[in-house]
Amino acid sequence: MTTVPTMNAIRLHAFGPAENLTYETVPAPVPAPGQVRIAVAAAGVHLLDTDLRQGIQGPAPALPDLPSVPGREVAGTVDALGPGTDPAWLGRRVVVHLGFAPGGYAEYAVADADRLHPVPPGLDPAEAVAMIGTGRTTLGILQFADLGPDSIALVPAAAGGIGTLLVQYAVNAGATVIALAGGPAKTARAAANGAHLALDYTDPAWPDAVRAQYPGGATVLFDSVGGAAARTALGLLAPAPGTSSSAGPAARSTSPTPNAPTSPPAASPPAASSAPPCSSRSALPTRCASWRPAPSPKQPPADCARP
Repeated sequence: MTTVPTMNAIRLHAFGPAENLTYETVPAPVPAPGQVRIAVAAAGVHLLDTDLRQGIQGPAPALPDLPSVPGREVAGTVDALGPGTDPAWLGRRVVVHLGFAPGGYAEYAVADADRLHPVPPGLDPAEAVAMIGTGRTTLGILQFADLGPDSIALVPAAAGGIGTLLVQYAVNAGATVIALAGGPAKTARAAANGAHLALDYTDPAWPDAVRAQYPGGATVLFDSVGGAAARTALGLLAPAPGTSSSAGPAARSTSPTPNAPTSPPAASPPAASSAPPCSSRSALPTRCASWRPAPSPKQPPADCARP
């Protein structure tokens, strides 16, 4: 095993603002049996990481013990093995989600070998980190939409992490993509990713532009923002059975269940016929699918919120 006595890392000694993060020299981790040590080339930063830094538990089973090295996703090269670990991992480029065990904001991190994913040649470590976290969330969302050439997908927040992947996936599936983003730089980014129509949702005329170009309406809506833009977007779904799927801040802000899990279940997604019908505008038989916890019986499904 390569001996690395110390490393640089970002540590958190007290929950609170970003100013509580400090850059320090600490002992390098030593892989336990069945683990590897990774020389970190890229580490993911997510909204959940900022919550944990502030002491907000969210979906985590517990807050990390302090002091802590935050970061739950890393990509890099395996430089050391724990006892009993397959020697084939040594020297390989890998990406891994560490789960709720922190340790990613450092020069080295340890992980169980059975959690590793090899990084293919030509894939940048930062892109690999994006796929191990945001990518798997995106694939979970896509369980609820069978996209193809007949699909017209409406994607709010199209220049964000999930939105970027949704646009690329939908375009590659042959769907027509309407991208919504805030400002010319973000709409240009969505267009560069293949969106057929990229609109600035801060322009109040954007719904009219959608209706003018696609009078029949969208067949699927991927909502990750909630609020007024999402309510307007829901009104642009076609009268035929369409699908709306919520994720990210939209799901978190509308779910009444505290500390609700934010990853899709392992079970197969429900068939369209089992998704709850929209409780208002019942003349529009749009179906609503989401992997968020069900609302309380006194509330309509949040996915079906209408203006």
